Amino acid sequence: MNTELHVPSDLRFLTIVENWLLSSLEVELGEHVDWPRQSNRLRLVLAEAYSNVIRHAHKDQPNLPVLIRLNLKNRDIGLEIWDYGKGYEMDTYNPPRPEAKQESGYGWLIMSRLMDRVDYSLQIDGRNCLKLEASLPEKS
Repeated sequence: MNTELHVPSDLRFLTIVENWLLSSLEVELGEHVDWPRQSNRLRLVLAEAYSNVIRHAHKDQPNLPVLIRLNLKNRDIGLEIWDYGKGYEMDTYNPPRPEAKQESGYGWLIMSRLMDRVDYSLQIDGRNCLKLEASLPEKS
């Protein structure tokens, strides 16, 4: 299954984005997945990715759209979040240290811990792409 959603750069749409993702997955996977556990994981990752686009990539440009693509094959999820920002150089990222009590920089850490794979590509046809991949375990 492949589907996509074009949504404004506005946090008021976060619930719509989350519901679109989870509803799409539930239609395809039904009762084969532990939804209480997996939906919390996916909501957190998606909220972090979408809010980062709004707060950083599209800051002060709410008219720019965000494109979210979902690819599902068996129980393997591929999620892409596309933005029009100037991008973020991952070479400059330093994971936060708990003792430093820093206020930002946790998003990448959260996403990489909750997903099997996280990649970020700068400037593909004028856009940036955050790719998130995970395999959903079968319900036990």
